[in-house]
Amino acid sequence: QVQLVESGGGLVQAGGSLRLSCVASGRIFSINVMSWYRQAPGKQRELVAAIISGTTKYADSVKGRFTISRDNAKNTVYLQMNSLKPEDTGIYYCYLDEYRGDYWGQGTQVTVSS
Repeated sequence: QVQLVESGGGLVQAGGSLRLSCVASGRIFSINVMSWYRQAPGKQRELVAAIISGTTKYADSVKGRFTISRDNAKNTVYLQMNSLKPEDTGIYYCYLDEYRGDYWGQGTQVTVSS
């Protein structure tokens, strides 16, 4: 089994920054995708950013403000979020697609005040 633990969420003013971390542990063989999703109140979960074999992908709403990166040795994925906006508020979930299955973290709350 694989476990994902997110950290780094919190309350920040608009224009501020946060850095989310997600550590994957357990029996990991080969990671295909690590990504971040978010879910705002009353909305569906949406992809924020993904890293696939070194290639990154971003939602249009966060391009130029968020950066996803990965430390392979630590099985950790990061999301650097700059110039945060109130509409970035939500629960941020880490997602991992691995050789034997896919997994979700419990989520970390990000709240951006105006």
